[in-house]
Amino acid sequence: MSPAATGDDAPAAEPTRPVLPEPTQVPVLNIANLLTLSRLALVPVFLVALFVGDGHDTTWRLIATAVFGVASVTDHVDGWLARKHGLITDFGKIADPIADKALTGAALIGLSVLGDLPWWVTLVIAAREIGVTLLRFWVIRQGVIPASPGGKLKTLTQILAITLFLLPLPAGWLVVAWTIMGMAIALTVVTGVDYVIRAVRLRAMGKRAVGS
Repeated sequence: MSPAATGDDAPAAEPTRPVLPEPTQVPVLNIANLLTLSRLALVPVFLVALFVGDGHDTTWRLIATAVFGVASVTDHVDGWLARKHGLITDFGKIADPIADKALTGAALIGLSVLGDLPWWVTLVIAAREIGVTLLRFWVIRQGVIPASPGGKLKTLTQILAITLFLLPLPAGWLVVAWTIMGMAIALTVVTGVDYVIRAVRLRAMGKRAVGS
């Protein structure tokens, strides 16, 4: 019997390759991003409640604080949903910090207009936030820089300090409010410098990649 008949010399069958599912694209209009957009929509509602009457009516200050609190909570919920269900998008990475800055900026400006917070505090924080937003667009072709742990702590302390200034609390609470606001200002400056460094590095890496 020839080898051909026995099949000993027959070519071995190529192993079948598993068919991998194609990666699904995350839709932009998902629950996490919708929560981010709802935070933006609550900004004018908050401002209306804050400025009703003379801006120091106890009931309306409590309402304004409640709206600010609900909007602030959505910041943590949308991030948690995005990570848990794989809903992270480039749109969300950009829109989320912009929504945060719109909310905190509106609160700081409102408090300064009402005379409850010195303008220099608002200007320092606003300058940092606007600068970081411009840097995000400056490096957007190279990538999106996610929020750092320091940036998240900065946001948390800002929200807590603003909440204390919004609430119609006794004068004795001002010491606590100013202590937390001082921490927020320090974190605002430090994380702003860190963001500039990371943005410059990302920009430089992008230019090297293009030139290589």
